Amino acid sequence: MKVALVTDLHANREAVDAVLAHARAQDAQAWAFLGDFVGYGADPAYVVDLVREHVAHGAIAVQGNHDLATVLGPSEAMRIEARAVIEWTRAQLDDAQLDFLRNLPLQRQRGEQLYVHANANAPHDWEYVINAGCALRSMLATECRFTFCGHLHEQRLFHAGAPGGAGEFMPKPGLSIQLRTDRQWLVIPGSTGQPRDGNAAAAYAVFDDEQLSITYHRVPYDHHLAAEKVRAAGLPLRLAARLLTGR
Repeated sequence: MKVALVTDLHANREAVDAVLAHARAQDAQAWAFLGDFVGYGADPAYVVDLVREHVAHGAIAVQGNHDLATVLGPSEAMRIEARAVIEWTRAQLDDAQLDFLRNLPLQRQRGEQLYVHANANAPHDWEYVINAGCALRSMLATECRFTFCGHLHEQRLFHAGAPGGAGEFMPKPGLSIQLRTDRQWLVIPGSTGQPRDGNAAAAYAVFDDEQLSITYHRVPYDHHLAAEKVRAAGLPLRLAARLLTGR
């Protein structure tokens, strides 16, 4: 079965719609949404409802730090722009949408697969998996062979095996990577709604649990429209500029 791994959607309707359409064209049969459905973008209600609908039909969804902050209020650790958007976002959501965000689990496990927003060793601390050392701590915290997480807004792939070290592959979009069964793997699909690697195209990945492979994708979308909607909503201009540059 092919599972579409979609994370850091950040209320970007145009990017999310483009990614879901692309995933269907890749014959994705299941969906996993790895958190941060809101924040930064101009369409939080649309994106939350879309994820809710998929969850109602069996999709996996976990809570991200922006989802929790929208319910409880922003933390001081958040970037200035992120904190500025939180109250605006909350005002766009009704009680049912807020309850959905509030009740999301921090992580979900399905067989040998663990789904989490930030990391598996301390998911409530929202720490980034930025290098092989961070990835190793996350992988050692679970017996699952495959860990899928977001939060970093970049596409990365880490692996661990005897004698306990960790390594990293640099994934290329469209290239299927075989995941050896003698290793643990940590997959970061990249951000759908707000890439930060210099490429404005939306990011996601497809995991094939029969072939044991992962394929990363980049999907062009109307990021000019998404940026204009951010400006029209009165949100920080830097957030609109980031959609145009991917930085």
